Amino acid sequence: MRYPDGHKENVSARIVVATSRALRQEGIDAVSIPRLMKLAGLTHGGFYSHFKDRDDLIAKAAVHAAYASVLHGDQPSGKSLDKYLTKEHVLHPEVGCVVAALGAEGARQKGSVRRVFAEIGRGFLRLVDRNLHPEASAKGRLSDEALATASRIVGAIMLARLVDDETLAERILTAAKTSR
Repeated sequence: MRYPDGHKENVSARIVVATSRALRQEGIDAVSIPRLMKLAGLTHGGFYSHFKDRDDLIAKAAVHAAYASVLHGDQPSGKSLDKYLTKEHVLHPEVGCVVAALGAEGARQKGSVRRVFAEIGRGFLRLVDRNLHPEASAKGRLSDEALATASRIVGAIMLARLVDDETLAERILTAAKTSR
């Protein structure tokens, strides 16, 4: 049976999107190829017709998650930071920032997956810098303010998820917003 043009690319994209959400929700090591394929509505037998190996899929899903992040480069800095530091972002890592959801795990990966996470981290820092200093050159050195802001907001999301106390989580988010 012949599939229509673009079928393989559409199926691959569906797998990447499902994997992107699952990784941010459950972690890199928590999901297997059969589980990821099932989330995409497929059997695991076809996996290798779409991806070289698990690392290939993880890297592509991480890149997808980075582009789907809650912090967008076209928003003024105050709005994007306020959007980042929300209870919804804390409660829904599957649709949130890949840096806050998987940064620590990404740093422990090897090879291509580690390289992708390193680039995502640098890209996140550049994005925060552009949000804070839209007039500055994109090729310039990252500002110390961007480094501190990125550290503060990612740390706030991670801690708010960690403390298992809704009131304390809200206080963490508020403190991160007001300490600009």
